[in-house]
Amino acid sequence: MKKTIVAVEILEGALKDTSKGKPFFGGDTVGLVDIMLGALNSWMKATEVLTGAKIFDPSKTPLLATWAVRFNELDATKEVLPDVYGVVEYAKMRQAEVAAAASEN
Repeated sequence: MKKTIVAVEILEGALKDTSKGKPFFGGDTVGLVDIMLGALNSWMKATEVLTGAKIFDPSKTPLLATWAVRFNELDATKEVLPDVYGVVEYAKMRQAEVAAAASEN
């Protein structure tokens, strides 16, 4: 998790530098970086639910926390990103399968 926190802090700096105060990494409109990172939003939120750790913590990475909310509120995003709790259930199922396979060996 420490590596994740370091990576998120780097992303916070990148957002600050590239957005120049605008809503997205590329400025006023969603660009490639927004799409690539935004595609992981459901998985990051699911990780937060499963671990209790905050990945985009508003007190540590306020720009990313705001960006994530803004990105998730886009109509196009709502249409394509998986439901966070569906991802949580999938992750729990996979964890159980891995644990069962490990106990068989």
